[in-house]
Amino acid sequence: MFNKLKKFALVSVLSLMPLFAVAQEVTWQIPTSVPEGSPFYVNFLERFADNADALTESRVKIEPFGAGVLVPALQVYDGVKDGIIQAGHSTPSYLVNQDPTNAIFAGFPGGMGPEAFITWIYEKGGKEKLAELRAKDGLKNLIVGIGSSEIMAHSNVPVTKAEDLKGLKYRTSGPWAAVMSEYFGAVPTVVPPGEIYTLLQRKGVDLIEWGPPSGNMPEGFHEAAKYIIVPGVHQPTFLWEVVMKQETWDAPPDDLKPLLEKAAELTTMQALIHFYGDDVVAMDTYRKGKNEIITLSPEFVKELSDAGNDWISKTAEAQKAEGNETMSEILADYQSFKSLWESESSYLIRNQK
Repeated sequence: MFNKLKKFALVSVLSLMPLFAVAQEVTWQIPTSVPEGSPFYVNFLERFADNADALTESRVKIEPFGAGVLVPALQVYDGVKDGIIQAGHSTPSYLVNQDPTNAIFAGFPGGMGPEAFITWIYEKGGKEKLAELRAKDGLKNLIVGIGSSEIMAHSNVPVTKAEDLKGLKYRTSGPWAAVMSEYFGAVPTVVPPGEIYTLLQRKGVDLIEWGPPSGNMPEGFHEAAKYIIVPGVHQPTFLWEVVMKQETWDAPPDDLKPLLEKAAELTTMQALIHFYGDDVVAMDTYRKGKNEIITLSPEFVKELSDAGNDWISKTAEAQKAEGNETMSEILADYQSFKSLWESESSYLIRNQK
């Protein structure tokens, strides 16, 4: 009898072993550039972790970490390349100073809005072009977030024309920082996301930009500054990604890779729709509150957009003159699709007053 029980117990344990092995097959710790619990953390990174768990049937476990826990907020990409962390979650906006090609994917004034951009990314080759750019650094990337248009600024001072920007201290990053400095005489300041509220509240800067309306709401920027300036011409959309060394990506079983790709794409689609739904509610809340919403004139929006397009074109030309044609090649493809979208998307109903 005892021997039968031992045999039954052994068979039971062996039958369960694959389950335990599957549950522990891949574990990635992924720090991000934003604080734990912030909208980008929840809507992008946590959502990706949940989708990866669901689509791989718990064979992949992703452990998100907030900014500063494993690496500083603005050093996520370097942390991956230096082997300090397995993988990281951040935005190309923080890489523009290292390689301005990233401006195309970060979002720039005069660039595509979210509808056109997400179409270019997934249907017209943009995703593959970003993957090739990352591969040059030995990295594999997964796009896990494309955002709706941002609020141009939460501001302590009103801004309605170009002259108003001159000399203003403006918390921003990426292409917009260059445009503000070079074309409008503003003074860009780059600080980690977790420090933005305090900087604005204490008037360490005159104005800040961060995210879309619903992304900014829980940060409390509308409580720290009176003016809300729209539309988000400075960054009509934006992209966040998970990056890792190619060898980290190569390590898991091959059958998991397409599931992780699908989890990333699902995350991007869900996150953008989530922003759309919450953004209009946030704007309604702002409008009914104590803030003054400034809507820029079409003429000023065009002036800002023209400056952004001029900056990115000249930057690509400068890169080409130095022997790096990657930026100009990707930009040409980007601008070609943008022109097509502008010309032929008027059939779409957008329900705007």
